[in-house]
Amino acid sequence: MANDVSTRLKAVRLMHGLSQRELAKRAGVTNGMISLIEQGRVSPSVASLKKVLDGLPMQLAEFFTMDPAATAPGADTGSEMLSHAGEEGGVVVSGRIEVTVGGQTQVLGPGDAYYFSSAVPHRFRNRGRERCEIISAATPPTL
Repeated sequence: MANDVSTRLKAVRLMHGLSQRELAKRAGVTNGMISLIEQGRVSPSVASLKKVLDGLPMQLAEFFTMDPAATAPGADTGSEMLSHAGEEGGVVVSGRIEVTVGGQTQVLGPGDAYYFSSAVPHRFRNRGRERCEIISAATPPTL
């Protein structure tokens, strides 16, 4: 569940166009707390997560039912490349997404798919003006 929360929080923050620092300021928490949650290094209590979401504002129910694979225009997984154990794969349903894996970058559109070892540094960016929807899966599953 920690990974699900981290992925969702980062996606929500980016959809609202906020930096980690700005969300922390709005929520009345430290920037470090936001960073640790997004990195999946801590799993926040329900009360802590609610406090963070109040900075958006967003209800817990909406947070857990939103589609984190729907990427808003300008959304980005961050300037630092991600890497972690496992594998990732997905297919673009609509829009266009820039996927960087290792030193290779490709822009994918509807019907295009990707698959890679998550240990290789990677990044996703929606550089277009339209929303991008992706169906994705990652292993190993986290609880």
